[in-house]
Amino acid sequence: MSASLIYDLAPIGSTVAWSDGTPRPPERHKKKLSAWQTRNSQGRLIRKEGKRGVGATSLTPCFTLHEGNLGANGIITVRIHRTFSLDSGLTFKVVERPTLGSVRIFDRPGANAELVHLATHRQAAAEWLSRHGYPHAILEEVTADEVAADHIEGRAAA
Repeated sequence: MSASLIYDLAPIGSTVAWSDGTPRPPERHKKKLSAWQTRNSQGRLIRKEGKRGVGATSLTPCFTLHEGNLGANGIITVRIHRTFSLDSGLTFKVVERPTLGSVRIFDRPGANAELVHLATHRQAAAEWLSRHGYPHAILEEVTADEVAADHIEGRAAA
């Protein structure tokens, strides 16, 4: 899939893989492998941003994936996010979509909201929120209509 199809079709909370199409280098080539992993990985879709302007400059729509966290002893010190514009030359694939009944937790309301957690159900979402500091969090349940829309026009095969 192209980046624009991910933007249009993949629901927030999906796990998305990206690739440049090159084969994985052997483990012994540390620098080549590290560079390859930058262009070939996966993450959870946490945000979609439409076209926006900064002064006289117009920025194209993009989406952001949460690739992972760095930290120790249960403390996250760095979150690794990757943002892709719709004109990216990489190939994308939806690996997993959020399941029916799961609950998305966004950090705030509005267009710039970012997914901070995907819970299996509403009680798990409330439990997670009680342990984390998001006072303006918004909960959004994955609905049957959204899951059904994924199966229209062959989207489930993507």
